[in-house]
Amino acid sequence: MAARRKAGGEAGADTEGAERLERGRKLFARECRFVTGAASPDGIPEGRLPEVALAGRSNVGKSSLVNALTGRQMLAKVSRTPGRTRQINFFSLGKRLTLVDLPGYGYARAGKREKAAWGRLVEGYLKGRAPLRRVCLLIDARLGPTAADREVMARLDAAAVSYQAVLTKSDKVKEGPLARLCAGLAQELKGHPAAHPEIMVTSARTGRGIAELRAALAELAA
Repeated sequence: MAARRKAGGEAGADTEGAERLERGRKLFARECRFVTGAASPDGIPEGRLPEVALAGRSNVGKSSLVNALTGRQMLAKVSRTPGRTRQINFFSLGKRLTLVDLPGYGYARAGKREKAAWGRLVEGYLKGRAPLRRVCLLIDARLGPTAADREVMARLDAAAVSYQAVLTKSDKVKEGPLARLCAGLAQELKGHPAAHPEIMVTSARTGRGIAELRAALAELAA
């Protein structure tokens, strides 16, 4: 009898998980269109839908992830040049969720004035942004969290902005080191009050973790 109850529970969990993935698939199959780009705090539009922002070091793969999530290869421009994205880009997903592509940080060749301007722009967006449900903090799986990533974590903690670690480029890391990275990062995140406990492992190239991330973000949609 106990075995039957356990089997039934597992089947229910599988069904619930499949339904969750399907909700994510349906949401990201909707039309996703570019709304606007803000190059200054004055250009940031008023938020009317729940928002999810993507943040990360320059060239961490934000644009590639946006394209993978939406299934549209040219929705967000992908560049091999770090620091190319210099504005906050807003995308409306099926009129239910706004995806926000934040400028990359940590690009060494950017001048001090340029870095300061980017910092003011991003902080101006994050500060008191009522529609913002979560920041996806993208971390290159080949490198793990850097000093720049940890600085952003501290700022998000201080601002009480919920964020979730999303590992990118996982296809370029072997499973053993990847598992150790996840374990170490999970332990580190326990000390961050604004951090979501679940770490998402993704690859825009192979599609790993994309369905799961879609499902997680769909739960935040209107």
